[in-house]
Amino acid sequence: MSKESVAKFFLFTFCLSVLTIFSTRTLGAANQPLSKFEIQNSKITIAKIDRAVWDTLQKGKTSRALIVLNEQADLSGADNLKTKQAKGAFVFNVLRETANRTQAHVRALLNQRGVSYRAFYIANAIAVDKLDATMAAQLAAETSVARIAADPDVKFDAPIPTPDAEGKYDSAEWGLQKIGAVKLWEKRIKGKGIVVANQDTGVDWQHPALIRKYRGYDAKTQTVDHSYNWWDAIHSSITGYDNACGYNTAAPCDDYGHGTHTMGTLVGRAGTNRVGVAPKAKWISCRNMDEGTGRPTTYMECFEFFLAPWDANGNNPDPNRAPDVVSNSWGCPPSELCEPDSLKQATRALRAAGIFVSASAGNEGSGCASVSDPAGIYNPATTVGATDKNDNLASFSSRGPVTADDSNRRKPDLSAPGVNVRSTIPGAKYGTSSGTSMAAPHVAGAVALLWQARPALRGFIGETEKALFYSAKRDVTVSGNQTCGGTGANDIPNNLFGWGRLNVWKAYKQLK
Repeated sequence: MSKESVAKFFLFTFCLSVLTIFSTRTLGAANQPLSKFEIQNSKITIAKIDRAVWDTLQKGKTSRALIVLNEQADLSGADNLKTKQAKGAFVFNVLRETANRTQAHVRALLNQRGVSYRAFYIANAIAVDKLDATMAAQLAAETSVARIAADPDVKFDAPIPTPDAEGKYDSAEWGLQKIGAVKLWEKRIKGKGIVVANQDTGVDWQHPALIRKYRGYDAKTQTVDHSYNWWDAIHSSITGYDNACGYNTAAPCDDYGHGTHTMGTLVGRAGTNRVGVAPKAKWISCRNMDEGTGRPTTYMECFEFFLAPWDANGNNPDPNRAPDVVSNSWGCPPSELCEPDSLKQATRALRAAGIFVSASAGNEGSGCASVSDPAGIYNPATTVGATDKNDNLASFSSRGPVTADDSNRRKPDLSAPGVNVRSTIPGAKYGTSSGTSMAAPHVAGAVALLWQARPALRGFIGETEKALFYSAKRDVTVSGNQTCGGTGANDIPNNLFGWGRLNVWKAYKQLK
């Protein structure tokens, strides 16, 4: 039998199994024609299955998939709560209640078949590693299931830091001076009392510029506790190769270098190496990639950890230990079969919980509509483009509007230093990189400074965004008088650099 014949046979048998589920009789009984109701519902059921999953099942193989439930938690009640702690507890409880109530039947079906899975509450979804055609048909027929989405491997196109030549650095990095962070330091505003986080390739937590800022490290006793402060969402090989850090690592480890660099821009400082925006803030982290390759489910797992960090065994989640700010310098592109809505609910949940989500715009510029990857395409995220020392918009910085989800949403929201940014790299070293990956942690660090200076803002994302947007430097230079989505450099905000280049000093002054 040819491959084409096999595919057609599988398609027929798959559709037959779907129709059998809907029918109140067996298809073989009385040889009666299918009713319009049965035909219509079989089409609806098949339409729930992502094309990439369908294609794999059609070949007679199993597929990784994400079973997304119809009911998503109503988190609007968090809007009227007065503290970040109250918002976080409310969101955590509502999400868990919704997931426990609505996932029970689907979990029971999976358990009956002996199918291994991981249930998420942050987006009310269930990840399955080996979904077969029969199980897919049965799940898609459930009215509680919205869709069966793909969980593809996503290769991250990350910048590789270039190590410094040996030298002495006597001043704060140019980006920190540019955004006005140094002026806030002079007022003893360095992020004290604020917890920042990144989900990335991991962190070299023992780097001299980072170790004392790690929330799990007690400098007085020189002891460390990684519970609630670190989680590794890489449980086995994604790339097919051995990982330099291993899997399920008990302590922070960076297998790629990128996460250490972005964390350095958030908090890094050691001696004359002043690379971090908020050097008195504490940090926690989650590894979401296997040497640069992640999946929607690894990103989602990290989002869930940040909503309510758990202990070293993955138990006892506690929303009171959630970070204040999460920096995301990665993307989940449609080109890698990542659905536009795959991480929307998770991003929305963090914002509702009073956690500021900073996301890189991407490095697919200079064309319009190049902000195309989750989480940067979402309204709940503050999306950041990249500028250089002279306030020129970087040629690589992605532009809006967002067309990946047909929203035509204006993005990015803001821009920040992202060209030749010096920061920490593994092995107690420093290196320089360019990308919107470098810009996003500038904004996340700036939020830490603002929330120390203005505690009433902590947990209130909309008000914080307004402070950052209205104070941004508007005269950013864009080559070629470019317009995107009907907006040019003189239209504020625009689809090029958003509201302007970050100026946290001006934001602080305007909030007096």
